[in-house]
Amino acid sequence: MEATQRTRIFREEALRHHEGTQEEGDLLRISPKWTRWTYWVLLALVLAAALYSLLGTLPEYASGPAMVKVEGRGELTVESPGIVASVEVRPGQRVEAGQPLVRFLSREETATLERIQREFELQLVRVLQNPADEAARQALTSLRAERELAQARQRARTLRAPRAGVVSALKVREGQYVNPGESVASITGDEVRVTLVALLPGGYRPRLEPGKPLRVELNGFSHEYQTFTIQSVGDQILGPNEVRRYLGADHGDAVTLEGPLVVVRASIPATTFSIKGKTFNYFDGMLAQADVRVRTERILVTLIPGLKGALGHED
Repeated sequence: MEATQRTRIFREEALRHHEGTQEEGDLLRISPKWTRWTYWVLLALVLAAALYSLLGTLPEYASGPAMVKVEGRGELTVESPGIVASVEVRPGQRVEAGQPLVRFLSREETATLERIQREFELQLVRVLQNPADEAARQALTSLRAERELAQARQRARTLRAPRAGVVSALKVREGQYVNPGESVASITGDEVRVTLVALLPGGYRPRLEPGKPLRVELNGFSHEYQTFTIQSVGDQILGPNEVRRYLGADHGDAVTLEGPLVVVRASIPATTFSIKGKTFNYFDGMLAQADVRVRTERILVTLIPGLKGALGHED
């Protein structure tokens, strides 16, 4: 009895329960069900990315600063120094051709004209008293020329509107001293044309041509784009200093320029633009960012430049 109990390590009840059970165990599963469809989703994404990189393209843009130019606007300057005696108009006022805008002190010119006028009248009396006096006649002719010159100098002390239009800017005030060549006022004529001058990297010049679309984002209007058509492309590649001279003294310092540049011009069809239902005017000197698509290249070639010879195709 003791030997039989020693050979059995399980109890009789446990053996009978095991013999009567028909259920079998299952394999240990450590991977959840979602890993199956995740695998196929990832595989599909990899195949789609490979196909897109093979067939898809990336555009390349020539980008640079741009400036709005309002043509038909004249800058009025003075030829001789002087002190502003009075300002006859105000910004936004409409003026006619020949209307006085700014008067300068003209004491010297007035005194000279009065002196010459007195001498002219005295000499005229002598000629009338003795018409045969040839010397008096020659002196009268000389004084007439001096008087006309003095009158022209006095008229030059008054700045007048060269044509009808609107005073867009006044840059002087009463009592201010003005140097020769300094801009005093601006007149915008009735016929105004607005253009955009874009300054693009010179290396893209062979790919730029009239008729291409030019995308523009005006400063102060982020993510609001306008598209114009390139009207002309400069034949020369210029340095920053030459471009500043091209833009003019008033606007040359407003743009940050680096490297060789090419000047691209686009026509703006209207003097106003609308954004989100609001209408705004274009102003001379407004800055913007301009972009021109110059070519497209396959994504795979961009990732692996060595494939350019086999797959590279650009527009």
